[in-house]
Amino acid sequence: MAAHDHPKPTPHVDAEAAAAAEKRRRGVLVGMGYLVLSGLIFAAFTAVIRWLSSDLHPAETAFIRYLFGFLILLPIFLGGRRRELRTKRPVMHIVRGIIHGTGVLLWFYAISKITLAEVTALAFTSPVWATIGAFLFLGEDVRMRRVIAVLIGLLGAMIVLFGLPTSMEELSANLSALGLGQAAILVSAPLFACSKVMTKRLTETESTTAIVAWLSMTVTVVLFVPALAVWRWPSPEEWFWLAVVAGMATTAHICMTRAWRAADISVTQPAEFLQLVWASLIGIYMFGETPTLGIWIGGAVIVGSATYIAQREVATRKREKAAEAVAA
Repeated sequence: MAAHDHPKPTPHVDAEAAAAAEKRRRGVLVGMGYLVLSGLIFAAFTAVIRWLSSDLHPAETAFIRYLFGFLILLPIFLGGRRRELRTKRPVMHIVRGIIHGTGVLLWFYAISKITLAEVTALAFTSPVWATIGAFLFLGEDVRMRRVIAVLIGLLGAMIVLFGLPTSMEELSANLSALGLGQAAILVSAPLFACSKVMTKRLTETESTTAIVAWLSMTVTVVLFVPALAVWRWPSPEEWFWLAVVAGMATTAHICMTRAWRAADISVTQPAEFLQLVWASLIGIYMFGETPTLGIWIGGAVIVGSATYIAQREVATRKREKAAEAVAA
């Protein structure tokens, strides 16, 4: 064969490659569709929580939401599947429940105090904090590009908080306008990220059923104490909407799981930005809120940073799998 000759791909190989490419394309479309639906449900879920919090204390709302979730899982604790709940790390489950429960309490409180758009935009920082946690506690290698992505994500959070001031006076005014609501969501994001890092560690020894069930139980217990301090019996209408909230949260998580099963998170991540759109529209028409330009720009910066971080995680996993295959 001459040096310039190359074997031509067979039609069979071409067909397989085309079929694989079409499967990936459909997977991306399906994944993004599920993620868009998940974002819409989460935005509606947040709006209902905001509406309920005008009469019910956020601590009570958060407790009842997780109580419904625990009741759904109760048959596992009482039935034949309870052997799946065996754990080698009960202390880690408890600590994770305390951390996650505190994050939930702060998140529900923030919803009652600041705009839905601001809550949504600042919540996007969780993957950024998760990257920092993976570096500090899991010993994961974080190269310079991911460090820059983390810093850009934090910059986006600053834009959401302070806007785009053109003078020191405007910056000072924006700073003085910050309150406990912004502080609550800023603290809740790294707490959720810490919970995610602990989940990753728990997957080394625990079943998925145990991880989900223990979290539901521990968070319910953690939220019971603050809820008891402010308790008043909800009306029948409020009980109904609290049950709807629990169903919406479950449905949104199912949609998110199916989105990530259909396509890589690095590909679908940009669709999460639409959740900010839904939250802004709901805030405008239901509560008369007016999202600022800083929220839109900062939210876009945060989502862009989170997308890049997700892409680096996917690339790292592929390299690890390839190395494992070679070693095998």
